[in-house]
Amino acid sequence: MIDPYDILGVTRDADGTAIKGAYRKQAKTSHPDAGGDVETFSKLTNSYELLIDPIRRKVYDDTGYDPALADTKDLESVLVLETLMNELILDEREPGSFDPVAAMRRKLTDQIVSARFHILEMERHRGRIRNHLDRIGKRPEADILGRMFRARTDTIGEAITKSEAQIDSIERAYAMLEGYSYEMVEIVQNAAE
Repeated sequence: MIDPYDILGVTRDADGTAIKGAYRKQAKTSHPDAGGDVETFSKLTNSYELLIDPIRRKVYDDTGYDPALADTKDLESVLVLETLMNELILDEREPGSFDPVAAMRRKLTDQIVSARFHILEMERHRGRIRNHLDRIGKRPEADILGRMFRARTDTIGEAITKSEAQIDSIERAYAMLEGYSYEMVEIVQNAAE
């Protein structure tokens, strides 16, 4: 995630005037018409627009997240975490009686294992199809069956690529959980027992 405060070079308590001044100062040199980089100027503009909007700024300050400043892969990972967060909110157990961060990590690990197993299964099927393709005699005119077999292997290849991207998103989501801990409630045994 990009930190708009760092991009603009302002403190977290900067007011609108300071934000506007920092933006104008940097825009003079980073604007593409002044020889600046398009991507750098885009990040600068997005940072300014976020911090000047009180609602977006509050959301960013509370969550550290803004869609306009996030890398696409980070957004996919945030969506993975969002799904887990929704499950956590629906969990009826008493807060402090279980570690939700550890539970999220376990679920992410399970998702990675499942996706890797799915890839292995797809690779096995693709291998079988290729074996059939190698063994089938081709018709001299139109190789209809050969095209069908090749189309199946291409489709499986695309599915494998999607699963690999899914694993990458899950691994990024797992990395986003680094540094978090959860304080558990100590269960005190009753002395009368």
